[in-house]
Amino acid sequence: MKEQRNIFSVSVVVPCYNQAQYLDECLQSVLNQNYTNWECIIVNDGSSDDTEVIAKRWVVKDKRFKYYCQENSGVSSARNLGIENAKGYYMLPLDADDLIAEDYISLAIEAFKKNDNLKIVYCQAKKFGNESRYWELPKFHIEILLKGNIIFNCAMFKREDWQKVGGYDTSFTIGYEDWEFWISLLKNGGNVYQIPKVCFMYRINNESRNNKLIKEQMEEISKQINAKHIDVYAKIFGSYNSLLFRIDNLKQQSQLLTNEQNGFGHKLKRRIKSVIIKIININRKH
Repeated sequence: MKEQRNIFSVSVVVPCYNQAQYLDECLQSVLNQNYTNWECIIVNDGSSDDTEVIAKRWVVKDKRFKYYCQENSGVSSARNLGIENAKGYYMLPLDADDLIAEDYISLAIEAFKKNDNLKIVYCQAKKFGNESRYWELPKFHIEILLKGNIIFNCAMFKREDWQKVGGYDTSFTIGYEDWEFWISLLKNGGNVYQIPKVCFMYRINNESRNNKLIKEQMEEISKQINAKHIDVYAKIFGSYNSLLFRIDNLKQQSQLLTNEQNGFGHKLKRRIKSVIIKIININRKH
C-alpha cells in the first residue's frame, strides 16, 4: 500500500559535516518559519566536531527536529538519507551554514498550490559572510541550466520526483551534485518558479565547497554531467550546435576565471579559437 503523505507537509533536510559553529543559526532560521507544518531532518555526515551535541539539543527543544548520523559519505548521501527518512510531501535541502527567511516555506507552498506542473520552487538570494551582496541569477531556461547551475541547492521539490530520478547521485563527491539533480528533475519537462523575494542567504566562507573547486575539477564535473545526460544535450543542442554551446561555455569560464597570472585566460582564448575553426570547417563541408 502506497504511503499517504500530507500534501502540504515539508521536510527541511540539513546535512552537516563539521559545521557545528553555524548549525544553531541555521536551525533557528527553520524554527522561525511562519509556516508550521514542517519537520527538520538533521543528518550528521560523520562530523568530528560538536555537531551531534548541538543537533540533539534541538531535538529536545522541538519535536519537529529529527537527528540521523552516518559515516562520512558526502553531501549527496547525507541528503538522500534525510529524504529517505522524511515524512513530508515536499523537500527543502538546506546546508548547515546557510539561512532561510521566515516566510520562505509558506511562499513556496503557495506557489505549488497555484501550479500543479511545478517541479521546483526557489527564490531570490543574497550572499553573506566573507562577502555581502545580492546573488544575481539568470532567469530559468533548460538551455541555460545545461550550461551551468543557475538554481542553488536550497530549492523545494516533491519527494516523489526525487524518487523518480533515483535521488542525488552519490558519485558527485566534490560539488555541484545539485546541478546534476536539477537536470535529472527537469530534462523531461516541468516548470520552475522563482519567488520574487530574497528568502535564501548563502554563506561565503573559506570552507565553502564550490569556492575550493579548481579548473580541472570543474571540467571533470562538466564532463561527468554531459556524459550522464548526453540524451538531453544532444536533443537540445544537436551535433553542430554542440560546438556553439562549447563556445558559449568556454566564454563563461573565461569571464568567471579572469585571473591572468596563471595564463589561463590566454589558454581559454586559444581553445575558443580552435572551436570556431572547427565550425568554419563544418560550414565549408556543407
